[in-house]
Amino acid sequence: MGTLYAATARFEDPVFTLSGWQVPAMWRMLCERAADLRIELGTVRADATTGAAHVEAWYTFSATGRAVHNVIDASFTFADGRIATQRDRFDFHRWAGQALGWKGRFLGWTPFLRSAVRRRSAAALAAYARRHALDGG
Repeated sequence: MGTLYAATARFEDPVFTLSGWQVPAMWRMLCERAADLRIELGTVRADATTGAAHVEAWYTFSATGRAVHNVIDASFTFADGRIATQRDRFDFHRWAGQALGWKGRFLGWTPFLRSAVRRRSAAALAAYARRHALDGG
């Protein structure tokens, strides 16, 4: 997945806001952690400069061991045959309820929980990148 992105790519979803080397590092980390990851690609449309895809992913959230079924609508821009930007949209509250259990069900709609998940995810990616020397340098 990481090879599909431009070196200066940007990625955004309710959990991550990333650029450059962080984007392929995120995919590598997520794929390594989700031993049971299953992805189904739905409707896809693309031309030379933009694209969109409906994606459904099933996996066990590694931090809690809970099963997740995430429904994602992704939009893309392309440059020189690579993904320049990707924005994924999904229902964070629904995801949080599955991934985090009762805390996610009751607090998933709050900016507090979203910020906490974003901070933890950024820290996890930074630690992963350090362990694997994925600093873009």
